Amino acid sequence: MFIQVKLLNGFSEALWYKKPDNWQPASLLGTIIRVPLRNQFVSALVVSEQIKIPTTRFIIKEATEIEPVPPDPFHSTFIKQLGAYYQVPAVTLLKRMRQFVHQKPVQNTAPTQELPTHPSHAVTLTPEQQKVVDFIQPKITDPFFSPTALHGVTGSGKTEVYKALIMHAIEQNKNALLLLPEVTLAIEFEKRLRAELQNVVVCSFHSGTTTKQKRLLWQRLLNQEPTLIIGVHLPILLPIANLGIIIIDEEHEVGYQEKKHPKINSKEAALLRAYVHKIPILLGSATPSLSTLYSVKKRNWNFFQLRERFAGRLPNIKTVFLNDKKQRTNFWISQELRDAIKNRLSKKEQTIIFINRRGFSFFVQCKSCNHIFECPSCSVSLTLHSNNSLSCHYCSYAHHMPNKCPKCNEQEFLKKGIGTQQAVTILEKMFPTATIARADMDTTQRKKQWQQTMQDFHAGEIDILVGTQTITKGYHFPKVTLVGILWADLNLHFPIFNAAETTLQQLIQVAGRAGRQSDDSLVIVQAMDDHGIFNYLDETLYLKFYQNEIKTREMISYPPAQRLIEIELKHPNELIIERESHELSITLHHHAQRAQKSVKILGPAKPPVHKIKNIFSRKIYVKCEQIQDAITLYQSIDFKPYQSSIFFTPNPVT
Repeated sequence: MFIQVKLLNGFSEALWYKKPDNWQPASLLGTIIRVPLRNQFVSALVVSEQIKIPTTRFIIKEATEIEPVPPDPFHSTFIKQLGAYYQVPAVTLLKRMRQFVHQKPVQNTAPTQELPTHPSHAVTLTPEQQKVVDFIQPKITDPFFSPTALHGVTGSGKTEVYKALIMHAIEQNKNALLLLPEVTLAIEFEKRLRAELQNVVVCSFHSGTTTKQKRLLWQRLLNQEPTLIIGVHLPILLPIANLGIIIIDEEHEVGYQEKKHPKINSKEAALLRAYVHKIPILLGSATPSLSTLYSVKKRNWNFFQLRERFAGRLPNIKTVFLNDKKQRTNFWISQELRDAIKNRLSKKEQTIIFINRRGFSFFVQCKSCNHIFECPSCSVSLTLHSNNSLSCHYCSYAHHMPNKCPKCNEQEFLKKGIGTQQAVTILEKMFPTATIARADMDTTQRKKQWQQTMQDFHAGEIDILVGTQTITKGYHFPKVTLVGILWADLNLHFPIFNAAETTLQQLIQVAGRAGRQSDDSLVIVQAMDDHGIFNYLDETLYLKFYQNEIKTREMISYPPAQRLIEIELKHPNELIIERESHELSITLHHHAQRAQKSVKILGPAKPPVHKIKNIFSRKIYVKCEQIQDAITLYQSIDFKPYQSSIFFTPNPVT
């Protein structure tokens, strides 16, 4: 018997090997094995088998061993279907977890040492919470695919529902998978659940997880020991025997879609996995995505609500427009917000200030010739930071702010917009005795600094926390009674069909950090212009926003009313990508007409950021009712003549 394999080290050509005579006769398709390659042994995926000696230009050697992989009978089917959905080979997905696949076979299969756990905090579920738990628990005991949406206002205790279901899965000797949209949030949940879940071993699997922790998890999966697995993207690809439930917190978050190709959306992958495994999946959020609410209406997903906070009350919300000509000390801090911060400081209460831009100013412009400092490698302006450096947030290019304009030698510049660093500077001048800290991408990339900031804020040692979207979700700050949003309509002006949805979700989420333990809290929303979404800032009105927004989506045939597929071309030569993107668009039109498919081709379009690290991009969109029509259309194209790299993304979220 001969087996054809794809190496997991990136070598593109499939290779043939002989199957050892002493291996079991069962099919090896989809199995990870070790094979000799020159003077080393490497991991490979078996993609085909045949009895006849294959024709090949290489010497056929014998495979050496089958790698130990957790015995998940559904994993191969899931990986194959996920690869077909994203139009990538299965080997591409298996490379994502190569840090496990490549490590030496584990000889010891004795039970692993459990991580220390602590007694659970006794919590009595509310009737609304108990109703959700009672509905899902039987589907864990007797596995049944059951997608359930949980719409709970901020602070309503969704995590208590998660904990009850996780405990039930572990008691049934099954694994539970909890997905979060960001690594910082995953770390926070891991810390909390380790402290609160009795006799539950919690393992993380994300970019912040140590090698030792990853090996511990792999060993537990090999031993089929019940475990709670927490992560963002990678855990959904792991082979997990006896998976009992998948929980997706903050399911509306665009962070579940990976930024690099293939742009796998962990939420969509989790739904597919739950379907393949025939197990329940719970999607929780205070601001459910329109796609989830649409599935509740059109696909009969289960739907539950938690309408009241576990403690405290929902905050009062006040909208202030910055174009009002009222005199104030600083343009970006209205008098209403300044008075509210002063009031909170006097009462030893905490404040969160939200602005969804890091840095000091968005961009710097010459007063004389209007020159804007731009990144030489990306189609974006450089952001000014407080250390007087101009930097690109896409490729990390940076240089010191010059004294003169490089075009006209003028020495006066305009600094446009505001970022977190400038907000801190303004607040420090206004409130010199207050303790102020910053939490954005610049700080979250430094893990220890981020954790210390969160710890200090929880302990009440920070009066005002200035941050970006990284602080808008999941965190519980009991002493926060004021949230100020500096520029609420900032993201509404981007050419994205779901801008209103994502902006409102973000505003509600950050507003929900206020009043978690207080009956008197306030959110001040500052904006340049009025917009319809400001009518729905009270999160109890969120479903009314859905009813209004879904009518617009249906009218213009955009998701979730129809499917949208993105085809992206990338190439370092802009002339080539401009020509090939138009050629591909025309070809797609012709193929769609011949196949008589009810699809619509849009583009090619130049994205707002159309060059990153000297690589240009163009995008073509396919609108259709059935995703399979788009996949079939994509598969009908001969991509060999194209010099550009071409990528397929179903349901892009941004």
